[in-house]
Amino acid sequence: MSEKMTMRFSIPDPKTKEIVFENVLPSYDPGTLEQLKELSSKRKIVEDSVNKTRTVSEAIAREMNRGLTSACEQDLYKLGQYIPLLVNLIHYIHKLGIESRKARWVSALKIRWSSALISPSLLHRKSPKFFQIDDIMFELGMILFLYAVKLREKAMEFISIDMVQSATLYREAAGVFHHLSHEVLPGLQPSLPMEKPAEVIPSVCSSLSLLCLAEGQAVTVKRAEEKGTSGSLLAKLHYGVTQLAGEANALLLLSGECKDLSSRFLEYVSFLGALHELKSQKHLAECLASEEQLGAAIGVLHRGLAAAAGRRSTAGEDTWRSIFRKETEEVSRRIDKYGRENDFILRQKIPLETELPVPHGNKIVNLIPYSPTGWERELCFNF
Repeated sequence: MSEKMTMRFSIPDPKTKEIVFENVLPSYDPGTLEQLKELSSKRKIVEDSVNKTRTVSEAIAREMNRGLTSACEQDLYKLGQYIPLLVNLIHYIHKLGIESRKARWVSALKIRWSSALISPSLLHRKSPKFFQIDDIMFELGMILFLYAVKLREKAMEFISIDMVQSATLYREAAGVFHHLSHEVLPGLQPSLPMEKPAEVIPSVCSSLSLLCLAEGQAVTVKRAEEKGTSGSLLAKLHYGVTQLAGEANALLLLSGECKDLSSRFLEYVSFLGALHELKSQKHLAECLASEEQLGAAIGVLHRGLAAAAGRRSTAGEDTWRSIFRKETEEVSRRIDKYGRENDFILRQKIPLETELPVPHGNKIVNLIPYSPTGWERELCFNF
């Protein structure tokens, strides 16, 4: 599967500011102080990674990240070292019942992140806008969002290497986004100001979960095509991608909670659904033609081209337009082929659009549930 012919959109890393936990959280217990310093150290590594503020040689990077050569895998390793410590801290904050006193010290932490999904204003083209939210769950939400983004990025890397593994990684990313939208972010909402990063809006993360499932199914159907799966099933699988992308798009457009979402991101979700709708129509027409229903096959292909026509003038990326153009050219060639066969052999009428077979979707990719685990280390605070 050529990477150049794969429709994709990479979510940029959100940026962040430094947090030094031991300077803010009051503790005179040496063990707790040491753990807070370790938490700050692991967090600093993640911060340098997303902000691109530390430059090391490739060899040193591999040594620091247990021999991992992929930048994405190195990022996942760094996050995997930080998340359990952060979850443990949150566990003890809740266990000690200090939420009512947290405003004082959480505001001192100055948890600040930018948004990777919001289009930057003219004032923030070079330097991103940072959002400060005084709730430790904001930190967990952004870190888990970043973790899901890196899983999705790794899934894209595996498309040309191992499609089964790629689909699994998309399912894992979908599970993290789903966990965010249902378990982490709802409790954070009362702390959010009017202006907030898109990453902490539950409907946005739910949409991203659906998008990862759509992308995972797109990989699955590509593998099915290479294995020679029947056209009727391929039509349903492609339309399943369209349905998942459509559900994701609907959440983004109808929630109304974030009006400044990146236009490229929105275009990508729309393009992905439209591309696989056209592919579904192509396979459906192929099935009809094999049953000597050439008139219906031609009608289905014309319907697919009409639906895709609006994408030609959309300001999507060049690679997306190129992929779309190749698919529409293939459909046009099939229309000509079926038309010649119909004129010379069957002479069937092309049915009205209302009489054409309707594509049906089959969604076969499910998310892999995610639950973050913490390292059980006792923490003692002096509040």
